[in-house]
Amino acid sequence: MKYDLSYDVLDVISHASYKFGPPFELYRQMRDEAPVLKCRGVEPAYTEEFWAITRHSDVVEVSRKFQTFSSAKKGSLMNEAPTEIDNDSARLMIDLDPPDHTRLRTLVSRGFTPKAMRMLESHFRDVAIQLIEEAIEAGSVDFVDKVSAELPLIAIAELVGIPVEDRRKVFDWSNAMIGANDPEYGNDPEAGMVAATELYMYSNQLALERRANPKDDIITTLISEHDGDVLSEHEFDLFMMLLAVAGNETTRNGISHGVAAMIEHPDEWRRLQADPSLVTSAVEEILRWATPVNYFRRAATCDVELHGVTIAEGESVTMFYPSANRDERVFTDPDRFDIGRTPNPHVTFGGGGPHFCLGSNLARLEMRILFEELSKRVADVNLTGEISKLQSSFIHGIKHLPVALTRR
Repeated sequence: MKYDLSYDVLDVISHASYKFGPPFELYRQMRDEAPVLKCRGVEPAYTEEFWAITRHSDVVEVSRKFQTFSSAKKGSLMNEAPTEIDNDSARLMIDLDPPDHTRLRTLVSRGFTPKAMRMLESHFRDVAIQLIEEAIEAGSVDFVDKVSAELPLIAIAELVGIPVEDRRKVFDWSNAMIGANDPEYGNDPEAGMVAATELYMYSNQLALERRANPKDDIITTLISEHDGDVLSEHEFDLFMMLLAVAGNETTRNGISHGVAAMIEHPDEWRRLQADPSLVTSAVEEILRWATPVNYFRRAATCDVELHGVTIAEGESVTMFYPSANRDERVFTDPDRFDIGRTPNPHVTFGGGGPHFCLGSNLARLEMRILFEELSKRVADVNLTGEISKLQSSFIHGIKHLPVALTRR
């Protein structure tokens, strides 16, 4: 199919364009014919003009050159107001440039060290085994609800110090925020704002409790002084909001897409069962294949030329990660799911630079453990209904994955 790439016809940002997942065929044509293409959406929140960046090398360049392509000037999400955002009032860490971003990242990264991840591995494995065993015994389950969502929710609860019994609150808030334009979640952006406010207030209360009764958890670490600096109350609450989405939605969807890919490609599932050493490369391929985050925006800080196109100062530049992860210039046979693929320089966690995903080690750990235990304990995974995808131009998500697991 040949697409019309005209400015007034093409729509690669509105939620309706992602009803069945990312438009990979359109991405391919854009990479080949117009790797820097001026676009706009048709939905009210997405009518701002922007330059669509679809090639892998360009996503890497835009990601790393933060002095030229700013996160702070307009924010990282396309539904944010297309006016300059003051750093002091930026909503999230992803909406900051160095040195403001560097300061916050230094403060929050104390809780996400490789050592902290290793200390939790045994517990995460126990949780994964329990979830898989319960799913096998149930006969037929919604894998998203019972496994994919539960593991990162419990992991965040344990890591951060949220009471485990409150984890479903985080699940519901995050669904409301990310799925605010999906019919199943009410197609109500106002509900997303309410959920964000409730999560913000919940985080605020947690911080107050930890200040009164410190514990050995990330919340206590984050609200403690470090080298004479400390997160403000507002900064802490905003980071918890970011963590609820970044640490929950992305890992949940990575796991769900991985299971769906194994169902669609049974030979690769058998391959993993026969050779457990492939689990690390399998996780990387799942991350490339799934690409849970569809895009982030930057804004040009000066006039800059890319592929002969002049991007004017102040104009929006939007990086499409699923397209970069299927770029034939980087990946051989990119539409093939290959759990042994190497090298695999996917940009699922970003193209490098200051905004490379802080939680990448945590996500990889959870996914590795889950697929290790799944391949050990499950012979077959069979669909018992239709896969339901999230209608969102921001998150490439699976809402429901009805399956039956057969014990190995």
